[in-house]
Amino acid sequence: MELCGRKVMTSQDTTHIAFSDESYWNIGRFRALGLLTLRYSDLPFLQTEAHAILDESDVTELKWTKLRTAKQRFCAVKFCQFAVDEAQSGRLRIDVLTWDIQDSRHTVRRRDDVANLQRMYYHLFKNVLRKRWPGDWVWRLCPDENTAVDWESVEDFLSAEGSKLDVRADLFAQSKFRVRLRTEFGIEKIEPRDSVQQPLVQVADLFAGLAVFSRSKYNCYEVWHRTHGPQPPLFPVNADSQVQLSGADQDRCEVLAEFEGMCKGRRLGVSLKTNRGLKTYNPRNPINFWWYEPQHDLDKAPVK
Repeated sequence: MELCGRKVMTSQDTTHIAFSDESYWNIGRFRALGLLTLRYSDLPFLQTEAHAILDESDVTELKWTKLRTAKQRFCAVKFCQFAVDEAQSGRLRIDVLTWDIQDSRHTVRRRDDVANLQRMYYHLFKNVLRKRWPGDWVWRLCPDENTAVDWESVEDFLSAEGSKLDVRADLFAQSKFRVRLRTEFGIEKIEPRDSVQQPLVQVADLFAGLAVFSRSKYNCYEVWHRTHGPQPPLFPVNADSQVQLSGADQDRCEVLAEFEGMCKGRRLGVSLKTNRGLKTYNPRNPINFWWYEPQHDLDKAPVK
């Protein structure tokens, strides 16, 4: 099937589809996973709308790490508006899981960031694919093809007869993870996608990057907001402030401010100022920024 000359995925069995991407999964204090979920029947419309935003913005691929020009900033704001509109309409969900490597779970010697990323995917799937889309659905997962997780080997395992076995290994052993993708979450197919060809992966990347930025650069955002916000500062901003904003920081601050305004205007329950970072208190909301917190004393990141 083709729309405007672009190939659109089709399936006999898939009922729902998920697009995912990671942001700073092994760099910096804060890490994130972004997940877009929707009904498979809504894919052609949403995919076409997202492609149209890229075309009218004259942007081939929007990547958070490369967002440093006015053209990319305008495109990012349009993607935010698209996501807010469609989330409120019920056509899609956006869930972003962030974690802090300075918390008690992650401050362990020889932490295995790849294995930890896999666990975070498990937690995200557990809290979205079944809880937020209740029902016996058949999912197709489309992660960004540039990832630390070896999705191809996981897909091979799902396709094999061995995926039906009752594996009594550690919960997060690689084999157990593969089995649970099917038995717990109904993921029948994994299809890594080139984000250049699939703009919904780009939207997942945008929100994951926005989540990390809102936490890691909130001090920058405060400085920027004092001079660019709706109310001018009562006193001059201290020129000697240790917070220095690059051109990219300023573009990203503007995207964050625009997005916060959209969420407030639609009463989506997304908080920014209170926690010095994007956070949603009610996980049922269609745009959910979830901060992972250690569940108990024994909840530790995997080690090498």
